[in-house]
Amino acid sequence: MKIGRIETFYVPPRWLFVRVESEDGAVGWGEASLEGHAEAVDGAMEALRDRFVGHDPYRIEDIWQIAYRGGFYRGGPVLMSALAGLEQALWDLKGNALGLPAWQMLGGMVRDKVRAYAWIGGDRPHEIGEAAAARRGQGFSAVKMNATADLDWLGTPKLFEEVVKRVEAAQAAGMDVGLDFHGRVHKPMAKQLARALEPLGLLFIEEPLLSENPEGLAQIAQLTSIPIALGERLYSRWDFKPFLASGAVDIIQPDLSHAGGILECRKIAAMAEAYDVAVAPHCPLGPLALAACLQLAACTPNVAIQEMSLGIHYNVGHDLLNFVLEKEMLTPQDGYLPIPQGPGLGIRIDEAAVREAHKDRHRWRNPVWRHQDGSFAEW
Repeated sequence: MKIGRIETFYVPPRWLFVRVESEDGAVGWGEASLEGHAEAVDGAMEALRDRFVGHDPYRIEDIWQIAYRGGFYRGGPVLMSALAGLEQALWDLKGNALGLPAWQMLGGMVRDKVRAYAWIGGDRPHEIGEAAAARRGQGFSAVKMNATADLDWLGTPKLFEEVVKRVEAAQAAGMDVGLDFHGRVHKPMAKQLARALEPLGLLFIEEPLLSENPEGLAQIAQLTSIPIALGERLYSRWDFKPFLASGAVDIIQPDLSHAGGILECRKIAAMAEAYDVAVAPHCPLGPLALAACLQLAACTPNVAIQEMSLGIHYNVGHDLLNFVLEKEMLTPQDGYLPIPQGPGLGIRIDEAAVREAHKDRHRWRNPVWRHQDGSFAEW
């Protein structure tokens, strides 16, 4: 068997799907979505086509090693997202050809389902109580929301009172809450905000500082008992290595569409397990990315909870299940997502709908924010 074709599709609202077909007709799908940079990832796929059309699709690790090491320049969000989408598609193709789920080929199941959480509140959090109650009505028991809108470098504790009230509103609706600082909060404010949140019993605080500031993260880890989560902007096991060694992180959040795919994230999770660190994969993306996450959850002991994008504020016009044929495969049940039992990634994509959507390629971009003084603000 040889790879005959590698295709990419711009799928709204902001996704990039990858389709791999062997010369004898076996097909696999993956997701290489890199929010706001679909064109760059699509360009990176050209080099992968040149190398791997004609290659044995079953040799997934060999393809990964060549793609990662063979181009001399390695790592980073664009190259690793392209590789992730290809790698997911290869597991899907191989599983479809052999009649096995990817998790079966990666060691077999360790759980039957995985707890899931949904987003509430939008970019600038609002109407939290109502949104949390709605998620409760959908069967969720956990939610995540942005802690704040954009924040200046310095501010008064009055700002934190609003954050605390929002968390309390979600908890009053019966929800466990994870709070995403989203890298918006600079260290002078992050230290104070973490301290103010301490009594609330949060699931975690996410990206209290950007991962480019490991020294500051280590400081905050010494100031709070709230579990610290990060990792969506880390792209390989080598990126995660110093954070695990430092002890500054309690939950890692690799994105299976940014960090090299299923097997690379399985290796990252194994590293984390050695440090007694949990895994909660980042996934505000499309159905293939989520299906890949569920393959990881199925065979990985330290996966604790799974993010999903159902009803997220980014999914304008198209939601998580729009391009999935069996929607129940990715539908939460009593706050949990079932482990797919089908071959490959366990879902089937509506190829005709994908090809039709691709005719009008999206050009999604994240917003650019500014502080009151006109200076750039982290989104």
